[in-house]
Amino acid sequence: MTSWKTIEKWNHMGKWNKTSFVLLWGWLSLLLFSPYMIDNGSTGDLSGVVGKYDNKEVIEEMNFLAKFIYYVGDLNCHQLSQRSYSYNDNQMSFCARDTGIFLGLVLGFMYASRKKIVLTLPLVIAALLPIGLDGTIQLLTDYESTNPKRLITGLIAGVATGIAIKIIADSLDKR
Repeated sequence: MTSWKTIEKWNHMGKWNKTSFVLLWGWLSLLLFSPYMIDNGSTGDLSGVVGKYDNKEVIEEMNFLAKFIYYVGDLNCHQLSQRSYSYNDNQMSFCARDTGIFLGLVLGFMYASRKKIVLTLPLVIAALLPIGLDGTIQLLTDYESTNPKRLITGLIAGVATGIAIKIIADSLDKR
């Protein structure tokens, strides 16, 4: 049940907060539901490299919305199958770490909407350290992180970034 306080809060939000809220929630929703927007088992292995469209032949067969989401993922994420979650027998459009970041953006923005938060440099460093260590150690050694660790380290970094987005939106709305 939607409370009147929630509706009142929405009515008092500035345009930058509303825009940020809609974009963050909208993107996360599209990302999480993208494997269900296409037929079961349509994606196969989407492994590739960042900065290149590796899966054109698979993505071109998708509907317009799924095609958009998977093309963004194809260009911006390695999409290694062993580092990605799959639902509906379809690999997600982004890896586990990126999915955690996007989820964290929404959670951080929502948390900062309810509580006044000051981002200090030590807090930002503490939030980025886990993702930096996990990714760097994995890159430079034989260590292979797990998808739950990737999701959590992405989530932590995403929460800090979501809080920063809220702080920026608040300052823009005060203009």
